Amino acid sequence: MNDAKLYSIIRAPRISEKTARLQEVSNQYVFEVSTEATKTDIKAAVEKIFGVNVRAVNVVNVKGKNKAFKFRMGRRADWRKAYVTLAEGQSIDVMATA
Repeated sequence: MNDAKLYSIIRAPRISEKTARLQEVSNQYVFEVSTEATKTDIKAAVEKIFGVNVRAVNVVNVKGKNKAFKFRMGRRADWRKAYVTLAEGQSIDVMATA
């Protein structure tokens, strides 16, 4: 897989209080990923980009919200996030990649 495809699969890390707690407790990292990406694509991309061993990948499809934009109803885009569990002793510096 070439680098352009890898970076199109993994768009950005998701950083919040919940994800920080997941990193400490269960060695899981959360990424926003392409809506067409499969678990095997995500696993291969994380292993190649960050040089770590991935133990498991869980994927969640997040529905976009209905919102009002200047008195007109609109809808935010649907997106997908991946919970990536790393092998014991592995870590990713998410703040350096954000």
